[in-house]
Amino acid sequence: MSSISTYLSDPFLKTLYTQIRKAGSLRSVSLDLTHDCNLRCTGCYYFEEGMDSIIDSSTDLDFAFHQFIKNEKDRGTNFVTVVGGEPSLRLDRLKIIYDNFKMNVATNGLVRIPYEGFENMPIGVSVWGDHQTDAELRVNGKRDLFEIALDNYKNDSRAFFYYTVSPDKSHEIASVVEQCVNNGNRVLFNYYSDLNARDVDYHNSFKKVRTEIDKMIDKYPKSMLTTSYFNKVITTGSLYNQRWGYDVCTNVSTNYKGNQNRLANGNPFNLHFRAYNADFKTTRRCCTGIDRSCDSCFDAWEHFSWIMINMKAHLGSKHEFSQWLTTMYMFYYINGLVGQDRNILSKIHARLQEAKISF
Repeated sequence: MSSISTYLSDPFLKTLYTQIRKAGSLRSVSLDLTHDCNLRCTGCYYFEEGMDSIIDSSTDLDFAFHQFIKNEKDRGTNFVTVVGGEPSLRLDRLKIIYDNFKMNVATNGLVRIPYEGFENMPIGVSVWGDHQTDAELRVNGKRDLFEIALDNYKNDSRAFFYYTVSPDKSHEIASVVEQCVNNGNRVLFNYYSDLNARDVDYHNSFKKVRTEIDKMIDKYPKSMLTTSYFNKVITTGSLYNQRWGYDVCTNVSTNYKGNQNRLANGNPFNLHFRAYNADFKTTRRCCTGIDRSCDSCFDAWEHFSWIMINMKAHLGSKHEFSQWLTTMYMFYYINGLVGQDRNILSKIHARLQEAKISF
């Protein structure tokens, strides 16, 4: 096993590593900005587990929100992932987060987040398939949400499409990606699973999806916010000697009593992380669940963290270190923490492809 300094004698790897170090380490939390949403998407974890019902009617939410800002700044938080229900419905709160923290936001794309006042905000715009599939899964076929989102974020440098692919819809990937790229946007993949389908082997079902995504990386290297390695880790649920699940998930709330055994099992975790509910006070088990089986979780952010925190496991060779470093860099790139030169994405994909062929 060589040392990091040996691997960083490669100028390209050193450039990536230096940019990450300059951006600094992240002390992050996840926040539900509101419990309201203007959609009810099939299989949405937020409503499947009743996270919208956590709010106590007696809670002064405006006071609680401002107290949250103060408390997290005092605690040293410097990065916030803004999620559920639908953040674009509370632009006032979103602006305060933007002005106080490094952050990103996930939106369903139905209401455009304005450019003015949010100029450098990374925006993940949801799409769940082609126009028909997306509409069927999210509004029972009543509206073409994909078309609305494309119009709202055409040529918007802040926005990338957060494409949640169903295992039986791999044939739609090429068309959806092409439309996003032609719209002037980049693409990050997420993976759909039905929270009620407990006996489905999604890791096996996503084989065709993985193949199609790899094709998109080859075809649109400047626009793909994933790597072949990251794609494989998520869809197989395998990282060296670990299998994906609650016991290895690194983004679990450290102040949540139900996580005590997980925090004591010896596997690494993010020491600062908390997943806050929309009351701005209480936390839950993790970003995407309270009681759901982690076997149904293919969340990209969780898997980014799983790889990133396991740096030491990737030191066995230059190729392995490159897989870890490019995953780390991709996360920083998506969230606007390093430069936004699209050419560097092409170089990352080319470098990993060359290494794959040579091994």
